[in-house]
Amino acid sequence: MINKLKSLGRQLKREFALYRLVLKHPQTPWVAKLFLGLAVGYLLLPFDLIPDFIPVLGQLDDIVIIPVLLYLALLFIPQWIIQSCREQVNTH
Repeated sequence: MINKLKSLGRQLKREFALYRLVLKHPQTPWVAKLFLGLAVGYLLLPFDLIPDFIPVLGQLDDIVIIPVLLYLALLFIPQWIIQSCREQVNTH
């Protein structure tokens, strides 16, 4: 169980580094940067759109909103930019 959590943590760290590089890439479309920025901003907000004390919906908004924003961003990013940034992350 601990090894799975460590592995998940490393994977999340790599994905976060990937998204950071994609945001900085000069040829990333502005729409993708907007969606990525919204996802990161939502993660960093000190409050939720739907408070966590509301059963199910409070936790569900975090689980749904962030992946949807990331998915929308990835739709607008050319695959070669993602691949280039992923190679940079993997070499570090």
